[in-house]
Amino acid sequence: MRGTSVPLRIHTAGDTPVYRQIADGLRAHLVAGRLKPDDTLPTVRDLATELGVHFNTVAEAYRILADEGWLDLKRRRGARVLARRTPRANSGKRAGFSQRLCELVAAMRAEGVTEEEIRNELNIAIEGS
Repeated sequence: MRGTSVPLRIHTAGDTPVYRQIADGLRAHLVAGRLKPDDTLPTVRDLATELGVHFNTVAEAYRILADEGWLDLKRRRGARVLARRTPRANSGKRAGFSQRLCELVAAMRAEGVTEEEIRNELNIAIEGS
């Protein structure tokens, strides 16, 4: 079983663990609707081979998304995208998101990215999801 092809980029030299990069990349495709309910993702081994990582790394990313209600995992059948209602974020989650966003904006500004460029990137991210 091949599964739906999904373009993902990972940076093995970065600070973010590869399994988290894979989960975040797939989540972005899910939220944007590029992966739809009943789509089948590549097998853990196929995606691991494609990305050049250990299969347990991909398996961990798939488990995270399954725990979030995005995927149904079946042994030897792969991962199938589930229909998922958008949950309501509680105030604690929103505060955490706000904190991470502030930290990201501060890091961008420290690297010389202007406020206008940050706004443009945020708009692009919002429109793409």
